[in-house]
Amino acid sequence: MDDGLPQMLDQRGKNAPAPWVPFTRAGCDVGAFSVANIEFENVTTDIDTVFGPTSPQHQEAATNRSKAIADFEGIAIHCAKGSPLCATTNSAPDTLNDEPGGYTGFTALFGNVNVQPQISPQGPVADLDGNVIADNSSPPNPGFPGFSPTASQTLGYLATMLEAGVPIVYGYIADTHDNRGPALSGVPFATPEKTFGPGEAGYVEQLQVYDKAFGQFFARLAKDGISESNTLFVVTADENDHFTGGPPSPANCDGINTPCTYEKKGEITADLTPVFATEFGDTTAFGVHFDTAPTFYINGNPGQTASVTRKLEQEAGALLGFDAVEGPEGSTNRVTQALADHAEQSLLHMITADPNRTPNFILFANPDYFLTASGAITPGCAPMFNAASCFSENPDFAWNHGDFQEDITKTWLGIVGPGVLPQGRVGSFFSDHTDIRPTMLRLAGLTDDYAHDGRVLFEALTNKAAGASLRAHRDVLSDLAPAYKAINAPLGDLGLLTLTGISTTALSGDDATYSLLESQISEITAKRNDIAGQMIGMLEDAAFNDRPINEAAAEDLIKQAYALLDSVH
Repeated sequence: MDDGLPQMLDQRGKNAPAPWVPFTRAGCDVGAFSVANIEFENVTTDIDTVFGPTSPQHQEAATNRSKAIADFEGIAIHCAKGSPLCATTNSAPDTLNDEPGGYTGFTALFGNVNVQPQISPQGPVADLDGNVIADNSSPPNPGFPGFSPTASQTLGYLATMLEAGVPIVYGYIADTHDNRGPALSGVPFATPEKTFGPGEAGYVEQLQVYDKAFGQFFARLAKDGISESNTLFVVTADENDHFTGGPPSPANCDGINTPCTYEKKGEITADLTPVFATEFGDTTAFGVHFDTAPTFYINGNPGQTASVTRKLEQEAGALLGFDAVEGPEGSTNRVTQALADHAEQSLLHMITADPNRTPNFILFANPDYFLTASGAITPGCAPMFNAASCFSENPDFAWNHGDFQEDITKTWLGIVGPGVLPQGRVGSFFSDHTDIRPTMLRLAGLTDDYAHDGRVLFEALTNKAAGASLRAHRDVLSDLAPAYKAINAPLGDLGLLTLTGISTTALSGDDATYSLLESQISEITAKRNDIAGQMIGMLEDAAFNDRPINEAAAEDLIKQAYALLDSVH
């Protein structure tokens, strides 16, 4: 949808939802701190879109960028109609031009300069340790500290919002494996290391500070009468990271009783432009999104079957690299572990609303690698497979994400609150991030104005919270839900099978193989879409419309799903 904020449109796609709408329509304000797609993420187009290119806010960004970032980025409250918080000249229209059913008459507070006076009129918002939340300027600017906030900063701001009467809040906290130095209360800047390995003293020390912050947060809220008895708490990680490093020393270190150290630590970096020129003599102009799974954008955006596209895909499949952390002298290995072009991206739900944003193909690499593309062919990096030439170890960064490997993608979700079963740790069913929102809305008794890709995690809910239809058909739905995830989730069985098997073979192979396998992927996707569409319709109807399930039809869809998987095997 077009919500009036270009960076949100850019990341979410035209038809993606604004996450605050069901809550504000129900009369609840929604606050956010450092969460993508809910607040300003820049002080250029975002400010101009909301406040105008001739506004005082634009002028501040033009003349004092650091202060403008602290004032306007990363913090927002989207208000319900009639909210006292937005009954101020600090508020601005909250425009969602494509929201189904319309979204007019709503306002929002964008940035700390507009939020802070409403939630903390006595002065700047402080973290949980009493320090003013501010940036790193000299002198510091109170407000948004940047998109790597500590637990004390994020939880301190969220607590202040909650105490001011904002009932729904979202927050993001930076990782603990990178050295946060003096930004973390209690952690001395005692080492020049920029990143830590598992069990290193600095890593453990930062984890202890984060643990302390969560303890302070829940204790503070409990004093305010906000607890799991009346409030839903959801905590998760957007993804895990893969550690690139050698074995720890000593071998029996655990980080608690015995700290770990690492002789080798750091992602393996390479500039793909000279690598392709060196290995294959290919000087095709392309750009990538720098990542361990770089998305390739070939200049001119040629078609999927164009010779320049196919040649680069085949070369990507054969790409060799030098991994300095493998073994005492490093080793030569295959860089690419999977490839996906438009056909596979469609199956994985990765096609964007803008054809110019959908990459020609994606290279999913060995997660030790972090790949860039400068566009500069010279100087080359021959001789090949020399750690100091094409591929080098970067000790400043040792954790990669964005790829498909299990240590990156298998993460955790914690939910506690009214209607949630106190089951402790559960790993008996598959879920992913798309399931969080429908589960939250089911618990809140609200509905969205669009269909979800995820489903309600009824296995984690009490019978009363799950509702009549989910409760009445629990047995068949307990079979339907995993079958749906197996064929529809990007990391479900079907997605992983086609990505690592059919798609990678197709893109790496000759044109005849490519044509045959691409047709198979398209056929599989069409069948999957039909089956999954009916499945999620049943799951949504049971969860939000209290409609009974046709159990015979559900059983038939389950059989179709597993038959489709068997055909791919």
